[in-house]
This record gives sequence, structure tokens and C-alpha cells, in this order.
Amino acid sequence: MMKAKYKRILLKLSGESLMGKGDFGICQDTLGFVGDEIKKLVATGAQIGVVIGAGNIFRGVSMASKGMNRVAADNMGMLATVMNALALEAAFNKQGIETRVMSSIAMPQVCESYSRQRAEHHLNRSRVVIFGAGSGNPYFTTDTAAVLRGLEIGAEVVMKATRVDGVYDRDPLKDPQAVKFDALSYSETLQRRLKVMDSTAISLAMDNDIKIMVFNLHIKNSIADAVCGQNVGTIIQGDSNE
Repeated sequence: MMKAKYKRILLKLSGESLMGKGDFGICQDTLGFVGDEIKKLVATGAQIGVVIGAGNIFRGVSMASKGMNRVAADNMGMLATVMNALALEAAFNKQGIETRVMSSIAMPQVCESYSRQRAEHHLNRSRVVIFGAGSGNPYFTTDTAAVLRGLEIGAEVVMKATRVDGVYDRDPLKDPQAVKFDALSYSETLQRRLKVMDSTAISLAMDNDIKIMVFNLHIKNSIADAVCGQNVGTIIQGDSNE
């Protein structure tokens, strides 16, 4: 196994990435695949934080658009991320990976409450830390939470695992003529309104100069390859003018 290029990383997984070929919930086969991939990632020597979304269970923005109070909808979405975090923890433990779930919303009977100091403690002991409940605040996406937690724990890169192998000018799943970018600046990503992350997440990364890497979760070894410095997707970072 190659050695990690990055000592500490923040991995962002979407809730949809756990659905497999279904349209709701958690696919056990996909969960097992993710566990296998994280085991390979651990073997590189990287310290790993994970932020998980909840789109496979509940989408706060979608429900708010249908008339539900936005704060209530976002709170429900944040709780759903904890369900996904616990599923990931079980999958990782099955692989022999020491794991901790930390929630931004206190639920001590279920998992630890988030604190940066405790997260550092676990990471320094080579435990995988899964951050649930987003940022703990409504109106903020789990992508923004991923950048925030990445900055707090001193990650060198935020790695977003998706269904496609990088960032495109259009949705490649709908348009076969879509063009892939190997590299982008933060400002270009914002100007082009590329839907890789929301503008708050990109702006936070730009203001604090943390690199973002986007790649396909469902290709074997892609996470470990990305951490070891191989070109497996799209890199978003500052240019000389940022």
C-alpha cells in the first residue's frame, strides 16, 4: 500500500452514496463496499475525519420547498445524518477499524457530542471520526459542515466522494457531452456556478485556503489513490490571484 500524501483528511460522503441502486435508505452491499474502501484508506496512514449527508433519508431543503418550516426541516435532516453516521460506524467496526461518531446535536445515549479537542484526541490515536448532525445549525449544508470540520481539525484537504469522477461543466449523468475539469480555482467554481458544492462551502474553503478534491466513490481504490496523490478527479484550490 502506498503512503498517504496528506497526513489528515476530511472525507465528505453524500447520503445518496449509501443507497446503492435504490432510491431510499441504506444498501448493505454499498455500506460494505465503503467499509472496504475506508480500510484501504486507513492502511495509507492518513488520519481520517468523515462528514456524512442524509439525502438517502431526508432532504431539508426539499421539504422546506413543499411548505415545511425550514428550521424544522433542517433539524430533521441533521438528525438523519446521525443515523447514517451510526451505519458507517457499524460497517467500519466490522472491518476492525476503530471509529467514533461525534454529533453536533447532543445525544449522549447514542454518541459523543462534538468538540474539537475530543476529535483531535481520537484522530491522534488513528481512530476514524465520523461527524454527524452537520454543523448543528439550520440553513447550512453538510458540504459547508465538511469544510468547517476540515478546518477545525486541521485537515490538509477536503475530499468529496460523488457518483462521478470529478467536476463537469454540466451533469455528465444527463449530458454525455459534458466536459470534465482536471483543476479549478475557487473563484472559477463560484463564477461558473458549478454544482459541486454550495457557494457557502466554496467561499469558506477559499477564505481559508483549504484544498478540495472531487472524485468517484464507486471506483475501487479511488479514496486511497486520491489520498496518496494520484490524479483521480478534480482539484479545487486557489490560484495566484486568490
